[in-house]
Amino acid sequence: MECRIGCAACCIAISISSPIPGMPNGKPAGVRCIQLTEDNKCRLFGLPERPLICSAFQASEEICGQSNEEALAILAAWERATSHDQ
Repeated sequence: MECRIGCAACCIAISISSPIPGMPNGKPAGVRCIQLTEDNKCRLFGLPERPLICSAFQASEEICGQSNEEALAILAAWERATSHDQ
């Protein structure tokens, strides 16, 4: 499965502990990555500054569902289920 352009669920729902340009301490769950454009595209896509975790992400139907909204809900639920703040 290819990422749906403009989805950005993985750039919003999940926490990212790696430094991101403009977010040196990473990104909390539920917060838009500072590198997202208004139309939900990554400003760092294809650049060496893009965090490895972002580059390594592989879209799948299990993770991304059938729509952007479903992807956001799935990833948010997984984030809650694996959070250390429970």
